[in-house]
Amino acid sequence: DYKDALTVFAAIRDKEDSDVLTMIGYATRKSGAVDEGIGYYHRALALNPDNVNTREYLGEGYVMLGRLDLAQGQLDRIEAICGAQCDQYLDLAAAMAGDENWN
Repeated sequence: DYKDALTVFAAIRDKEDSDVLTMIGYATRKSGAVDEGIGYYHRALALNPDNVNTREYLGEGYVMLGRLDLAQGQLDRIEAICGAQCDQYLDLAAAMAGDENWN
């Protein structure tokens, strides 16, 4: 339950951590607040631009908004960081291709 997860994340003291911000963004996006979740991803990437999990989730958020152009930018960046065979690349590519199992 993503709303319960957000309650737990609210108790974390150091919210200026890339991984914490990524997970808050993920739970926020999955709760239906896609734009707000994307905001958390941008904050996380400001701290750690090479976080491939954040980039994957940001790309998935863009897919949800129908912004495949922006999702492609994240896919390209993931490829530069970990290659076209890493899980994050494959997952985002599947989301962009319309694979029903990605969400």
